[in-house]
Amino acid sequence: MPKPLLGLLLGAGLGLIDGVSALLYPYPDVREQIIGIIIGSTFKGLVTGVTAGFFATRLQSLPLGIVFGLIVGLALSWLVAWGGGDPNVPHYYFEIMLPGTALGAIVGFATQRYGHLKSKPAA
Repeated sequence: MPKPLLGLLLGAGLGLIDGVSALLYPYPDVREQIIGIIIGSTFKGLVTGVTAGFFATRLQSLPLGIVFGLIVGLALSWLVAWGGGDPNVPHYYFEIMLPGTALGAIVGFATQRYGHLKSKPAA
């Protein structure tokens, strides 16, 4: 499977699981926003996966792929947790950033290790 496609599928799948896992938190505002959380987490995972997949096509390095995925996952998760800096909205940095960072590291690893580059046709 091509690296970007593997990243897209794995990132979206892990993002979906991340979003659904928000139901495990005891915060009352989570249940009201669960559909948005699931959609946002899935999209965040998808973007992280695709960028890690494209990175893996340019640079074949397992350690750098993991670090790149981790950084992308961390950055996107921070943006979501920050939420525009509104002080009236609760910010769940740990609850959002930890799984997002782990998702990025996992997708970075998988795209480097298991994804394939497109082979050139035989001449």
